[in-house]
Amino acid sequence: MESNSIVGHLVAMRNRHSSGTTTSYEWRRQQLVKLKEVLYKHEEDIYAALYSDLKKNKEECWITELGFTIAEINFALKNLRKWMAPKKVGTNLLNFPGKSYILPEPLGVILIISPWNYPLQLLLAPLVGAIAAGNSAVLKPSEFAPATAALLQKIIGDNFDEFYLKLVQGNGAEVIPAMMNAFRFDHVFYTGSTATGKLIYEMAAKNLTPVTLELGGKSPCIIESDADIKVAAKRIALIKFSNAGQMCVAPDYLLVHQSIKGVFIEELIKRIEEYYVTDNYHYGKLINAKAFDRLVAYLQQGTIIYGGKINTGDHSITPALVENITPGASLMKEEIFGPLLPVITWQHDEEVYNIIGQNSNPLALYVFTESEAKAKKWTTTIPFGGGCINNASLHLTNHHLPFGGRGNSGMGVYHGHFSFDTFSHKKGILKNADLV
Repeated sequence: MESNSIVGHLVAMRNRHSSGTTTSYEWRRQQLVKLKEVLYKHEEDIYAALYSDLKKNKEECWITELGFTIAEINFALKNLRKWMAPKKVGTNLLNFPGKSYILPEPLGVILIISPWNYPLQLLLAPLVGAIAAGNSAVLKPSEFAPATAALLQKIIGDNFDEFYLKLVQGNGAEVIPAMMNAFRFDHVFYTGSTATGKLIYEMAAKNLTPVTLELGGKSPCIIESDADIKVAAKRIALIKFSNAGQMCVAPDYLLVHQSIKGVFIEELIKRIEEYYVTDNYHYGKLINAKAFDRLVAYLQQGTIIYGGKINTGDHSITPALVENITPGASLMKEEIFGPLLPVITWQHDEEVYNIIGQNSNPLALYVFTESEAKAKKWTTTIPFGGGCINNASLHLTNHHLPFGGRGNSGMGVYHGHFSFDTFSHKKGILKNADLV
């Protein structure tokens, strides 16, 4: 689609939205039901596309992509009428007698930009919130997951009015500026790297367009001396090497208390081999050669104590544990986004704070401990987006929790009711009695 054609289509979407077509409860519910039905209809096609792009097995596809999105839809359908209803609030003495309430309204035409690592879920989960809130949306999937992008084009194009939902493909570095510089979206929702997020934010600022930025960061995982070693090793291994480590909320590095390092590493290796090495079915692939080359360079910046076998033929790297990281190495400055896991030992709390402070405001923090006091200490004294105690990454699966970062790891939150709020404007209304 040419630039002028894109702009013309966006204007038509704005006019269509202004007519009020998408604002009724019936319309919103119908679109959510339709999206759910279409996803189920294309279930096998979705599995095939995700396998082609990232070698994801069906179980992983369901848990992290399709099933995750279906759960978002179901939650929205269950609560939609309640979310849309005016919310009564108190009225102060100055305005008595009177009534006050908050009225949510759609923002308008939304732009949703998704990355390649979870190409279906990270495009459609925000869309669920945008639909529930009564908006129209332009969807930009990642060009680096072409099979999934092509299938999404079919799913959206064949089943939804193009002036309500429009999927746009192409090189993001060209397509996104062409749209944002020529048209004022009512909200931009971006998931991806911090570097690109800054560019999105800069373009949005020119038109005072509000943004939600779901970015990355180096998410630490603290393993205390009293942690349940078997539980910690099992849960870290399952999460970290899922999708070949290409997950924004995966533990980026381990901070293991030195008193348990040996036994913990032994148990972690045992779990990695059980889940991924002996059964290649559960292990995905790196997205492309660029990602492979970057990760291979990281492997040179420390001592590999386990794994890390590389295959240039299929651009694969086996799960790797790395220690003795070179001071100032990019391995500890940049988000890894792959199957490499640095292991750092500590003895005093100050060491943990100093290490985490070098990459402030991580997207997530994980703490493994049997002590309520220790868990409270770490979660209340370290700024981060969200996290888990005695688990990793699964906080994002709870619809009742906001998901998002802070600082360099993002701004704004979504999931469940928080998605509805993100894509709504809250009008404050005061109604006074007819008294003279």
